[in-house]
Amino acid sequence: MGDLRILGFAGSLRRASYNRALLRAAREQAPDGMIITIFDLIDIPLYNGDAEASGEPPAVARLRQEIRSADGILMVTPEYNHGVPGVLKNAVDWCSRPPQDAALARKPVGLMGASPGSTGTARAQSQLRQSFEFTSSYAMPQPEFLMARANEKFDAEGKLTDEPTRLFLQRFLRAFADWVRLFGPR
Repeated sequence: MGDLRILGFAGSLRRASYNRALLRAAREQAPDGMIITIFDLIDIPLYNGDAEASGEPPAVARLRQEIRSADGILMVTPEYNHGVPGVLKNAVDWCSRPPQDAALARKPVGLMGASPGSTGTARAQSQLRQSFEFTSSYAMPQPEFLMARANEKFDAEGKLTDEPTRLFLQRFLRAFADWVRLFGPR
């Protein structure tokens, strides 16, 4: 079996976001046999059925193709007002369409998130899991990656500096590799 191709994207558009930093750390800490490619959601337009009916927007077409080509999806979410940020939910909505041929259908998904708060991103991740019931995506149940106090775990350049978190990230990514392999290569 060749390398696992994982597509990762963060639900924050802010360049210095903890979640973008966490995604970069995941790419750096990926175990042997896993390659994480990062997709930036900045160009994904708001979902609009009229726009969909008149033709797939180019950025959406690229995202859908990248998802279809990947063996697994790694979503890194902030938590805004106790929920999923609109940027990430919007990407999920686009990739759940059309329902009979959704890019996210039957894809293994890993969820991570970072927050300065004390509960990490538990509520946002829970809400995302509900969306995957519709897309029939396979969200990895355990281990959960809920980074709390993210402001204490990265340096000014966005590098993950907390050693226990780095070790847990490695464990999470090994578990995710095993999870993706359960569903076979694409």
